[in-house]
Amino acid sequence: MHPQPEIAPEDSLATRGSASEVFRIFLRLGLTSFGGPIAHLGYFREEFVARRGWFSDASFAQLLSLCQFLPGPASSQMGAAIGLFRAGWWGAAAAFVAFTAPSMLLMFCLAVFAPRVFGHAAGVVLVHGLKLVAVVVVAHGLIGMARTLTPDLRRVAIAAGACALVLVAGGAGWQLLAIAAGGALGAWLCPAVAPGAVASFPVPYARRTAAICALLFLAGLAGSLLLPAGPPSLGGLASAFYRSGALVFGGGHVVLPLLESELVASGWMSADTFLTGYGAAQAMPGPMFSLAAYLGASVDAGAAPLASATLALLCVFLPGFLLLFATLPVWATVARRPLAGRALAGVNAAVVGLLAAAFYDPVWREGVNSPVDMVIVAIGLCMLAVFRLPALWAVAWCVGSASVWAWLGGAFQ
Repeated sequence: MHPQPEIAPEDSLATRGSASEVFRIFLRLGLTSFGGPIAHLGYFREEFVARRGWFSDASFAQLLSLCQFLPGPASSQMGAAIGLFRAGWWGAAAAFVAFTAPSMLLMFCLAVFAPRVFGHAAGVVLVHGLKLVAVVVVAHGLIGMARTLTPDLRRVAIAAGACALVLVAGGAGWQLLAIAAGGALGAWLCPAVAPGAVASFPVPYARRTAAICALLFLAGLAGSLLLPAGPPSLGGLASAFYRSGALVFGGGHVVLPLLESELVASGWMSADTFLTGYGAAQAMPGPMFSLAAYLGASVDAGAAPLASATLALLCVFLPGFLLLFATLPVWATVARRPLAGRALAGVNAAVVGLLAAAFYDPVWREGVNSPVDMVIVAIGLCMLAVFRLPALWAVAWCVGSASVWAWLGGAFQ
């Protein structure tokens, strides 16, 4: 065992609890945490810093900085870290299962019943409304990311290059190249990014465990990259979702272009099916990565839908968790290196370009079909960007407006 670093009293973590305690709290959060990853982190701080005192603000901020630095679902990684420090490995597992299960089950049920519901005329209108939700949410995410992650011409150029590369070439391999090139260009061109003060805190496992997690992550990534593309299968499904989960820099919306390339561009599912699930995911509590359950169940991989959904869900979350556990013991050292900050700035700029490409194709091209759709999208975007309403308001507006317009169109024909 390696000696744990000493910590100041103000940064001490609360006394350890039980996995059942962690499960109970995260289940409530998984049922009620609407609003996406940023909102989730606000809920977590209120629950575990302000209300329960499990963490100091300094410790919470350090965990948050790590989860935002790594690829993967930041809010779910943060939840797993909270569970880990409160109740060990069982606590981390309890936090993940409880926070994810409600939205996973809802998305799975949507996939199972979608063919029956969406095959009727009312279902077609609902699908169109959910596509407009996707346009609104992705546009809002793209604007916010561009404002934060491309504040200068160098990073705008990196984003534009990544967008052009993906639109012209397409495919998951080119997206990986765009991310790698963004990191290299960022290390060379981007200004130094101050990582901020990093508080120390004790990690409840040895660095040998961290090394094992790192090796497992690399082995999984190598396997997912080397597995040849082909017809849908459980192996191909696991590969596609692991590869996407390993490359999601910049938040949950970035998973959209990665999964679209894996599933729609490969012909495994239609753009309609994909965007319906993405739009519906905005109305769900808990992590947006639960979309994987819907997508996995919608792919005919030669297995029961529940098996495919569970496999897809686990594989899209796994790489982010492995990286989290691999880097926790060395985070303070890595975060202080200027080169890491510059490379991450370039990666983040590149993923803005990836999201911009996905916004154009398929989100905009598949969702917006008329000037009326443009008006609906513009009002929905104002709800989120100007009035800062929860995403559920945009979902209700887009679906409701599309339904009313379709009814009026039919009434006057």
